[in-house]
Formats: sequence, structure tokens, C-alpha cells
Amino acid sequence: MANHRWLLPEAIEDVLPRDAARIEVLRRRLLDEFALHGYDFVMPPLLEFVESLLTTGGRDLDLRTFKLVDQLSGRSMGVRADITPQVARIDAHLLNRAGVTRLCYCGSVLHTLPAGFNVTREPLQIGAELYGHAGIEADIEIIRLLSNALSLCAVVAPRLDLGHVGIFRALVQQSSLLSDAVDELFVALQAKDVPSVREMVATIPDPLRSALLSLPDLHGDRRVLERAEQTLPNLPEVQKALVELRRLSDGLGDLSISIDLADLRGYHYHSGIVFAAFCTGSPAAVALGGRYDGLGGAYGRSRPATGFSMDLRELARLSVSNISNSAAKGAILAPWPEDDEVRAEATRLRLTGERVILALPGHPGSWQEAGCDRVLVRRDSEWIVESLKED
Repeated sequence: MANHRWLLPEAIEDVLPRDAARIEVLRRRLLDEFALHGYDFVMPPLLEFVESLLTTGGRDLDLRTFKLVDQLSGRSMGVRADITPQVARIDAHLLNRAGVTRLCYCGSVLHTLPAGFNVTREPLQIGAELYGHAGIEADIEIIRLLSNALSLCAVVAPRLDLGHVGIFRALVQQSSLLSDAVDELFVALQAKDVPSVREMVATIPDPLRSALLSLPDLHGDRRVLERAEQTLPNLPEVQKALVELRRLSDGLGDLSISIDLADLRGYHYHSGIVFAAFCTGSPAAVALGGRYDGLGGAYGRSRPATGFSMDLRELARLSVSNISNSAAKGAILAPWPEDDEVRAEATRLRLTGERVILALPGHPGSWQEAGCDRVLVRRDSEWIVESLKED
């Protein structure tokens, strides 16, 4: 019988040295950038009790979460599928700061099913969250931070789509649709499936029917907001959402943005403005974010909140920059036996940023595959680094 112990589950994969080095360089760049903007790094646990992980996010987050029984308590636990609720818990329950709190994180999450074709079930989620400020200034800050992050990752032609779940929420509340029908309509709008939308809203009276039908067409540049004001009914929640989008658009005037009022990602999760980042080379969004005011209430303290998250593995794949790292530029092979002189010279080279590997005995002809392209040799009383030549 063939031995298949090396096989991994579908959509789960190892990250090999070169890719791992690229991911780690980007991780450091992004976390350093977040720190420069005042975002404190936190590390939530991989496992929590299910009731803590699934306080919000709707049925989709529940379905994405692996569950198991804790051997110590006998309670149900979950492997996190999203770190954002954990960070909200830290802000609300552990830090309990009175003013604005800025937090960032980076860690693996696990999904029961892949989110799309050729997508990993173990994204390396990195993100930033801002708590305690209800004004549009927080949304402007967090989106500008996302723009900086995409620049550091050197993705091609980044673009930001802005939306607002308050518009859809106000329209369906006025329509008196049942929750199951709302969920079906939400899926159809996300897919911009206009025939299905038309069928679902057929019994809803105007102007609500016409407004819901218009949402898939309300996408494009900033002028979409003018069309929306003329098309959508004069409901207070709708007008408030349009005002917020206009103020946000004005505050991001130098960025490449578009408006999409049918983009309802995280409808059950978010409370207001939502946004998604796209770039050349990826049909799916490379970053998602938005307002989720009140999520902390599940942990004892409701706070305004906005933030974004990205998959660091996917960003590393899409990055077009020549990310420099020690593995990419090769290593220096140091001779064995290691004595005080060899050790001192290797230390000196490492302090200059070089990667130095000891030539353990018994492995001739194998050092180039280990990453060595140079060798440290002694000529008379001087140490010299030469090109490594192997048979």
C-alpha cells in the first residue's frame, strides 16, 4: 500500500523557504507601518469558546468555524475563522481604555471551506482596528492606512471600492421582507444577479422596489452618489449613508476610489461604511473592511469601531517588488571545524547582514542546494569570501 502520509488536506498547504521569507518580510513591513501610526500589536489565541468567537458575523461565520470539545471544561471550542471579533473583545474587556484605541494583529485563521477557487483554508490574516471614535475621521484614517499597506506590498494598480450597508438595511426594513428573503436578496445583489433581484422584489411596492432594483447599477466613480440621491427614496437612514459616503469620498480625494452600493460584504457583520481593495492579478478583493460599531457590546462594552484585514499569503503572491531577504541573496559557507577564529569571522559577517552557514562534515557537493553561493576561505592570515564551486 502506498504511503500517503505526506499529503495535506485539500486547500491546506506548506509554505516553503522562499515564499515564507517573502511573507515574513511583508509581515514586518506592515506591522512596523501600523506601529508608526500608533497601532499596538496584540496576539489573540487560536482557540476560544464558541460563544465568544461567534457573538456576531451571522450564519456565514458559524459555518466557516471548525468546532471541537475542550478536554478540560467539556465546553465547545472553535478555531478562529476571523481575528477581528477577538480584537474587539480585547478592546472592550481587557484594555478597557476610555479614549481611542488602535490595535493591529497578524495570525493564522482556519476556514471549514475555501472562500473561492484555488484559495487556501488557512489565510494568514493581518489587519488594523480603530476603536472609540464614531466620526468619519476614523474611517478616513483606517482607509489611508490600508492604502499605505498596499503600497508597501507593491501590488499592481490598487483600487478601493466604497459602500454602505445602511442603505440596503433601510430599504429592506421598510419592505417588511422576512429574514430568509432578505438573505436571498443579499446574495443576489452581491452577485449583481438583476433577473433574480427583479423576481424577489416583484411584490414590494414602489419606490422601494425601484430602489432595490437600482442598487446593482449604482457603481462607478464619485458621481454615483449624485445618481443615488436622485434615485433612492428620501429615508433618513439612506440620506445619512449618502452623506457619510460623500464626506468619506471627499476626505480620500487623492486616492483611486469607486462607489458600489450593491457591495454588501459582511452585511450581518458591519454597521455602516464598508470597503474592499482590489488589484491587478486577483479577481477577488485583497482587503476587506468597514464599520462594525457595537460589536464590543457582546463583551460588555459597546464601542464605535472600524478596521480592515488582509491575507498576507495572497499579498506576498501578488507583490511585484523584488523583496530582499537573506535567503534570496544566498549564504556564505564557513569551514569546519568551527574554532575561535572561524567563529569570530562568521560573527563579523553576520553583523553586516550576511547569512553564514557552517559546513558540517560529511556533506560534500550539497551546499548550493542549501542556499550557499559563496565560501569563506583563509589565504595566509586573511579571510576571503569567494564564489562557491561544487562538482
